[in-house]
Amino acid sequence: MKTGRIGSFTLALAMVILAIFSLRIWLIPTADEPVSIVTQLENSVDPVTQVPDFSAINDIIQKKKAFFDFLRPIIQQQNAIIATERDFVRDMGELIESGESLSETQLTQLHQLFDKYQYAARNIDTKSLGSLLKRVDIVPESMVLIQAANESGWGSSRFAREGFNFFGEWCFSAGCGIVPSSRGSGKVHEVKVFPSVDASVASYLRNLNANTAYALFRSIRADLRSQELEPTADQLIYGLVNYSERQEAYIDELLDMLRHNEKYLVKLDV
Repeated sequence: MKTGRIGSFTLALAMVILAIFSLRIWLIPTADEPVSIVTQLENSVDPVTQVPDFSAINDIIQKKKAFFDFLRPIIQQQNAIIATERDFVRDMGELIESGESLSETQLTQLHQLFDKYQYAARNIDTKSLGSLLKRVDIVPESMVLIQAANESGWGSSRFAREGFNFFGEWCFSAGCGIVPSSRGSGKVHEVKVFPSVDASVASYLRNLNANTAYALFRSIRADLRSQELEPTADQLIYGLVNYSERQEAYIDELLDMLRHNEKYLVKLDV
């Protein structure tokens, strides 16, 4: 069991910086064997497989802080992985633009990223890599935290406690997850079970970055990037209109939660 992840922000940030440095080293191919970006980066995570009993924290403010402090370093690490992948895709695009040929290892790495982010490309060129970059991008930490709080009942839901599922993700094969007690007649979906909290966060980020249902989310983010603006949670939340059947009401709820919890979303090291 992995414990002790609710530590100081300084330690968490140092771990993220170290992770980024280590991941960049892993991206350097060797002559002996190709480096698998997807496998190496995903295996770099030390999985968290124990969720604190948030329901036992009676003070609402302390519960919110504990919840955010628990998830924050996990989100930072997963975003660091995506940032490393993004830098690699951008570097490969610059090589192609300068007229250089990519090695077999580099092409293999790119194919792995195309597969991971569910983008079908006929050719690997600057156009296809530009399209891939719209998917290989980080998600604002505060948005991830707020949606996790909403979907998991501040970490107290059965799905978060038993299945490490903090984002309400479904699966559709018998036995793939936990059957919701409120599942209607004729429905076959289950709430997906993950091997760790990290896997849940990674799956959520990949879902937003790859699923066609969130094309609007990616379009808003890419448009802001094209203006050299850093995408923020309050801007990107509008791209989650298809995340819930409640649609606009769901967006309003997330925005309201974002406003009411703004002071807890940034952990200050004092």
